[in-house]
Amino acid sequence: MTPGARNLITDVPGLKVGNAQETALKSGTTVLTADAPFTASVHVMGGAPGTRETDLLAPDKSVTHVDAITLSGGSAFGLDACSGVSDALRAQDRGFPVGDIRVPIVPGAILFDLLNGGDKSWDDNPYRALGRKAFETASKDFTLGTTGAGTGALAAMHKGGLGSASFVLDSGVTVGALVAANPLGGVTTPGDRHFWAAPFEIGDEFGGLGPDPSAGLGQLQVSRKSQVMRADPQKANTTIAIVATDAALSKPQCQRFAVAAHDGIGRAILPAHTPGDGDLVFGVSTGAKPMTSEIELGQIGHAASLCLARAIARAIYLATPVYDDLLPCWSTLNATE
Repeated sequence: MTPGARNLITDVPGLKVGNAQETALKSGTTVLTADAPFTASVHVMGGAPGTRETDLLAPDKSVTHVDAITLSGGSAFGLDACSGVSDALRAQDRGFPVGDIRVPIVPGAILFDLLNGGDKSWDDNPYRALGRKAFETASKDFTLGTTGAGTGALAAMHKGGLGSASFVLDSGVTVGALVAANPLGGVTTPGDRHFWAAPFEIGDEFGGLGPDPSAGLGQLQVSRKSQVMRADPQKANTTIAIVATDAALSKPQCQRFAVAAHDGIGRAILPAHTPGDGDLVFGVSTGAKPMTSEIELGQIGHAASLCLARAIARAIYLATPVYDDLLPCWSTLNATE
């Protein structure tokens, strides 16, 4: 397995990603879409998810294809970003056909960033406009770190962010991950230097420092996030992600793909999947390449888990400081290393 040309989820042919954010708000939205509808399902493992249209993605539900998936800050307010994406799709006459009407199908998930120091004193919900802007600017190339849905994200010890990574398998199948990382847990071992995901790093995509050589690393650290948050930190977290492939997966297989990808969260964040996290992974297939066996599905799921672990580390590694941040960036703490 080697990273794709961009080391982004958009190495999966046909996919595009757009970001939109407001600096003063310290929040934003990220949208994954394509020129044609794609198969999707979802698996939730966190105890506090915030979602839209995810019931429709269950394997036994009738609609198999979606037009876009939205990841957003803003907690429940951020779900309105999906409405902005729906507006943009409607303007393009895209969506699920019902008679002479087309209904855009836009599942979404949100993270909590309402207490990160940004100006949240809006009169009109800003996320509908952010969703539409993110969709309308979607392309194969997009930025990571403090951008889109990761703009206001916070991990336990560091500023969070938006991350992505990809793999091209020996079979020619491409797998990619996109994540907004705002977890209760930490992404580094004690000392702020080594990422939990280091064993899976390719080259120096998040610093090239390698795994922590110490032992006894399972002891949880006192969270900086819990010390600065003006609320119960157990209620202000989540890691929301999308994994995608050009392998032709059915809707049930997309769900199994998403289940396998959750291992990447466990490899990159400690602790993960807590009652206070809304950890969720969407599984997406563009269907371009036929699969030969169920064994291949296992390989694709494994690749997705590694891509997601790498994407989480890249999200924190690429976060950049902004005035009035509550937590330090990993890059700031390790600037002299």
